[in-house]
Amino acid sequence: MIQPQPNRVIYGKTITELGCEDERVVVLDADISKSTNTFQFKRQFPERFFNIGVAEQNMVGIAAGLATTGLIPFASTFAIFLSMRACEQVRTSVAYPNLNVKLVATSAGVEIGMDGVTHQGVEDLSIMRTISNMIVLSPSDPVTTMLATRAIYEYNGPAYMRLNRNKSEVIHSEDTPFRIGKMIRLREGNDATVIATGHMVCQALIAHENLKKEGVHIRVLDCHTIKPIDEEEIRLAATETGGIVTAEDHNQIGGLGAAVCEVTAESHPTFVKRVGLGNYFASSGRDYRKLLAHFHIDHAEIESKVRELLQLGKHKYSSGIEVDKSLGKHKYSSGIEGDKQ
Repeated sequence: MIQPQPNRVIYGKTITELGCEDERVVVLDADISKSTNTFQFKRQFPERFFNIGVAEQNMVGIAAGLATTGLIPFASTFAIFLSMRACEQVRTSVAYPNLNVKLVATSAGVEIGMDGVTHQGVEDLSIMRTISNMIVLSPSDPVTTMLATRAIYEYNGPAYMRLNRNKSEVIHSEDTPFRIGKMIRLREGNDATVIATGHMVCQALIAHENLKKEGVHIRVLDCHTIKPIDEEEIRLAATETGGIVTAEDHNQIGGLGAAVCEVTAESHPTFVKRVGLGNYFASSGRDYRKLLAHFHIDHAEIESKVRELLQLGKHKYSSGIEVDKSLGKHKYSSGIEGDKQ
């Protein structure tokens, strides 16, 4: 049985298992294997482990070269360095030729606490999901981290997976169905939907319990895949519950919230409230939970956004907008009719 532990630890265990199962699996690291937990793979397969040093751009380029020989490289470092310092190599050397490289980033978000702004990767989801051919994952707990690691191994193409640093509680059972691009519904509710990713799923579950005491019942979705986003589940949330709150330990610009808004804007207009870092940098802090609260990225903020939605729409938002399926005639709740040619 999988126990509560940092997702990066279960990642290290899982790639070591994959190394036993498939000799094509190789691992690259940028001199922080104890942090990424790839040292577990190194102990068992030293000849298939490559420490590139503090040279993330070289690491990605070497991973691309290894992929051209039929190997399956997993390249790991902190999210901030993999998504920004090595961004050009990710785009041009991995994504453009559509190579089978797995980029696994640890220590993402404000949650890393004491390391501060220089190491807080809060732009990585937005950067990676704009790169063509790239899929983007952000598992919530040790179980989904194990399943996601195996899923990107089986997936033929470039993949980016972000992991948090601190211990994660076990949310899912080990037999949970896992599919890239398909959210997992954790709680049912009709008043609003909370779509969360990464460790923010735990915050969403706390919010669910707190709001239930107020007579408010929210649907909770674990969005472990940012790209491709689960459009069907988003449309169901907009139709059946009306308003949506997104929650991510990431900048609000371009991340999960933006991905959800893109879907609702194009296919099912509804109110969306985003929980995430605003247009500013965070700061260093010993207790990451205090950082989350200080920057309004916690369960209390999720609860506040849900209450805002309930006030805005009186529980049913999508009923205020009628859209002709042809996209020709739009009738808005304001009474304005427009012919969209």
